[in-house]
Formats: sequence, structure tokens, C-alpha cells
Amino acid sequence: MIKEGQIILFRFPQTDFEEGKLRPALVIREVPGDYDDWLICMISTRLHQHQIGIDEVISPEDYDFKESGLKTRSIFVPVDLQ
Repeated sequence: MIKEGQIILFRFPQTDFEEGKLRPALVIREVPGDYDDWLICMISTRLHQHQIGIDEVISPEDYDFKESGLKTRSIFVPVDLQ
């Protein structure tokens, strides 16, 4: 069962429309409506792609890092899947 705040594995589509690999994602909340849709945020370790003011960094020094289940410093990247 999916819950808000949970970190899940999700297969994000590639820009070339090829099937993507399973990647971690943060579940933000359920989207209102008749479908079982969820708003999620991609998690990446590609820190060189960090966009200040858009992406959020989580580091081992953060108080909640251990609870995240992540293994290394990561960025939360908002994704538009339209």
C-alpha cells in the first residue's frame, strides 16, 4: 500500500521513450479524483544536475536521512509526467 512520505521504486520513462530503470521516488500525496493516481518526486544521486531553488538535497548529515533508506547524498527532483 502506498502512503504519503514513503520512498518507493518507480520506473520513470526515458526522454527517448525507452523503458526506464527502477528508480527511487518520494510519494507526495494522492491526486484527487476517481483514479488511483499519486504525485511523486524522483530521487537522484546525480548531484551535478541540482537546480538551486527547485531540487532539494538530502544528506547523511540530515536528521531524517537514516529513516529515508537512501544510501548516499541525493536530490529530490520534481518531475512532470504529462
